[in-house]
Amino acid sequence: MTALRRYIHWLHTGWPSGDVNRLPEVRPDGTTRVDGLLVAGDLRGVPLLKFAAESGARIVRTIASGMSETGTGTGSPDEPVDVAIVGGGVAGMSAALEAKRLGLSFVVLEAARPFATVAHFPAGKPILAYPPEMIPQSGLSITASDRESLLRELMGAAHSAGIETVTARAECVLRDGEHLRVVVPNGDDVTARRVVVAIGRSGDYRRLGVPGEDGDSVTNRLHDPAVYRGKAVVVAGGGDTALEAAAALARAGAQVVLSYRGAAFTRPKPENAGAVAALAEGREAAPGSLRVIMESRITEIAATSVSLVTATGPETVSAEAVFVLIGSEPPLHFFRRSGVPISGEWTRRRTVSLAAVLSFCTLLYHWKSGGAVTAWFRERALFPFHFTPPVDPSGPWEAVAVSATSPGFWYSLAYTILVAAFGVLRVRRRPTPYIRAQTWSLAVLQIVPLFLLPYLLLPWMGTAGWFDEGVGATIAEGLFPITEWDPHGREYWRASGFILAWPLFLWNAFTDRPMGLWLLIGSLQTFVLIPWLVRRWGKGAYCGWICSCGALAETLGDAHRHRMPHGPRTNQMNAVGQAVLALAALLLLLRVVAWAFPEASIAKTIYMALHMGRDASWNELPFPGNYLNYAWFVDLLLSGIIGVGLYFHFSGRAWCRFVCPLAALMHIYARAFGRFRIFSEKKKCISCNLCTSVCHQGIDVMGFANRGLPMEDPQCVRCSACVVSCPTGVLSFGRVNANGEVAAVDRVRATLRLEEGK
Repeated sequence: MTALRRYIHWLHTGWPSGDVNRLPEVRPDGTTRVDGLLVAGDLRGVPLLKFAAESGARIVRTIASGMSETGTGTGSPDEPVDVAIVGGGVAGMSAALEAKRLGLSFVVLEAARPFATVAHFPAGKPILAYPPEMIPQSGLSITASDRESLLRELMGAAHSAGIETVTARAECVLRDGEHLRVVVPNGDDVTARRVVVAIGRSGDYRRLGVPGEDGDSVTNRLHDPAVYRGKAVVVAGGGDTALEAAAALARAGAQVVLSYRGAAFTRPKPENAGAVAALAEGREAAPGSLRVIMESRITEIAATSVSLVTATGPETVSAEAVFVLIGSEPPLHFFRRSGVPISGEWTRRRTVSLAAVLSFCTLLYHWKSGGAVTAWFRERALFPFHFTPPVDPSGPWEAVAVSATSPGFWYSLAYTILVAAFGVLRVRRRPTPYIRAQTWSLAVLQIVPLFLLPYLLLPWMGTAGWFDEGVGATIAEGLFPITEWDPHGREYWRASGFILAWPLFLWNAFTDRPMGLWLLIGSLQTFVLIPWLVRRWGKGAYCGWICSCGALAETLGDAHRHRMPHGPRTNQMNAVGQAVLALAALLLLLRVVAWAFPEASIAKTIYMALHMGRDASWNELPFPGNYLNYAWFVDLLLSGIIGVGLYFHFSGRAWCRFVCPLAALMHIYARAFGRFRIFSEKKKCISCNLCTSVCHQGIDVMGFANRGLPMEDPQCVRCSACVVSCPTGVLSFGRVNANGEVAAVDRVRATLRLEEGK
């Protein structure tokens, strides 16, 4: 068992596995499920001032473009304002400035004071107006380099435009007829045609959960470091806020102890980590001092001391003040009360929806796969078994008419249409050269070799006599043998094996006799071509550009990729695919045994277990039901019913990530000799976690970026969602050499430029 754990750790569980923050579900244009309620600012995932200003102004422009007329409402039920803006920060004030410029009536509700988040920055905090080349299309310009200058700049713009705020804490937004009503505690509700929520991500501060945390010496904000000159201070946390506070306190003359639970800082910016290291090591002179205790945890806070558990044992340090700077939880209660779903959060509606989709998929795949549902349709001569072609089925149309009596034909047709239609939507959503090329590749391979070839072209060629004699007959006999149960008389469906390799597509190997051509083709695919692709471009060269499973996942599943669970527990579930791979390998070995001893009873039992008992002479064998075999359990249940059934609730890659045996084999290839990596510029990473949140393979991309390490988790399918979503453009595809050094970076651009509006 120890060896197995080491193997799984090497393959899957040794990578960063951070979770993602739950945020309200917001579309790219800021709209939500609640019609008329839009979200601006860093609740959309990007904690940058320039992006907040840009999003606020852009959302109001979108609102104005959709209004046929505007008014001069006051916010009362009889005179609703055009826009109610909840939040007076950078995004909210930017929205207000744009509303005034466009002549919209509006009101700004702010619970504290305008630009409260900036005002609560520590005194003298440096401001990184990132990205430097971005100029927000907003009435707010972000050019200041410190907290005080920035606050003057922002307040000056608001005062110059005459923007005033109403002091009120909004509780929720409710539908009120054709309008929306912003509910406030004192009853002075505001009625509006549209509502822009720009309340930021700073909700309730996270707690340590230790005795003494509610004492007077504990706080979650640092306003003025100079107040703590000469005092003993403990700072808990390992992010940018904690490191900036520790450095500022030491420079102000405090004796600081920085406690962090991790073995190394992974999330803060390099300049903040460098400043803390310089102060702790004495390379930077300061009036105070700074001591860093890694791998430590606060267990109790007293009036003048803090108890810690460290890697070397318990320790008590003096503390006249304690700063708990471990982040905050977004204000999700506001959105729950307003009817806006929270990403990754289960509700009764979502549970019922999942049950309904799984039930539909059960019916669909039983109909497609020749089960009881198929028999029910066939007995009643229902569509498609009672299909009347629109033209005379003689000649070349005969093949089409015969194919159209098969559920597989209609299923594949629907599958192909979905890939093409949602592929167009995907390209429109993220129009990068990389995604255009990838989507075209997936669509063309699905249309031609996986649909037209087995269902139309090959049957037509057979009807036209191409396979009756000569070379054509020889090839057809080796690839598409004659059979009684197939309506065409030949097994043209085996042509899917040209694209789908073993062990994803088993059936060209699991036959009653060995088919030499397919065994040769399958061996070259699985053990030559795919390893070469994985070595050079990673597993995603097949999963993201060729495979039909990937085609549907990257198109139909594109809008649901953020629903894939993340974290250590789900990362351990990646090992399920290794079990399915082992089962597929065992079954292939047993299949070879059955070929070698065709008269043995074990051969017949194995055939039944693998191939659903299609040979009528073997159907009488005592076997516990045709449903207890690989085809029904893996191909039907896991790949079909569960794999597709989870698309809209756990992203389109649930089958690919957790169960697919071919993906599991490619994971081994990638770890053994793969050169593909995702590179990052650690200095530009702002730890927004967008890259991780959109990964429908559950990879903690930010965990690698924060460490400045190339991403080498073998789960990656090269979808490029992380690269496209990164607001600072720090990610890129490439390869390393044998020494782990950068060898090449992909030339096909996978990002959107800032001037393109991203």
